[in-house]
Amino acid sequence: SDKLKGLLELLPEHDLPEDLKSKHCKRCVVVGSGGILHGSELGHLLNQFDIVIRLNDAPVQGYTDHVGNKTTIRMTYPEGAPLSEHEYPPASLFVAVLFKSVDFNWLQAMIKNETL
Repeated sequence: SDKLKGLLELLPEHDLPEDLKSKHCKRCVVVGSGGILHGSELGHLLNQFDIVIRLNDAPVQGYTDHVGNKTTIRMTYPEGAPLSEHEYPPASLFVAVLFKSVDFNWLQAMIKNETL
């Protein structure tokens, strides 16, 4: 818990961004990374949701016809984070799901721009 408190003090903010706080989440959708949407051509429908939460490394680029292109929140374990910078739209929120000791080491390295 001391390590977590120290890491949180290094972060610029501890709360949701104002634009997310003010959203009225009437219709939300969670898009996983299992590939079940491939071939579905539901992208246009998924883009109509107020909040689109994507899990782990669920790719968007190259699959927008099937999975849409809107990402409000990206939630992932560090090892499940997408490697492509294109999967992190500037207007979306990245949420790291940390639970192992190595996850906290990863966060510290990210914050301090250190090698892990």
